[in-house]
Amino acid sequence: MKEIEDIRQRIQKEISKTEKTIEEYREMTKPISPDDAIGRISRMDAINNKSVTEASLRQAENKLRDLHYVFSQLGTKDFGLCLNCGNPIPMGRILFRPESVYCVSCAR
Repeated sequence: MKEIEDIRQRIQKEISKTEKTIEEYREMTKPISPDDAIGRISRMDAINNKSVTEASLRQAENKLRDLHYVFSQLGTKDFGLCLNCGNPIPMGRILFRPESVYCVSCAR
């Protein structure tokens, strides 16, 4: 089916993009050395920014996990079914957010 192949390509592209994002976030969340002469206020900003980036890193890692799960389900009878209620996830949602493992109602 062309639709499944489109989804497969979309997921592979999204996996690649998410892996690159995770690498960038990991680089940005490395510890801030106290030896860096950036000043107290700048250090506080850097620590705050690090926390925000760590949260983004966790979200990206969760997205990657879901993408791998959805990819593993391609071609099976469970592909496209909500993990919570078992109802079909609309193809438009899967194409827009290939990491979707829940239907719109359960995702809320």
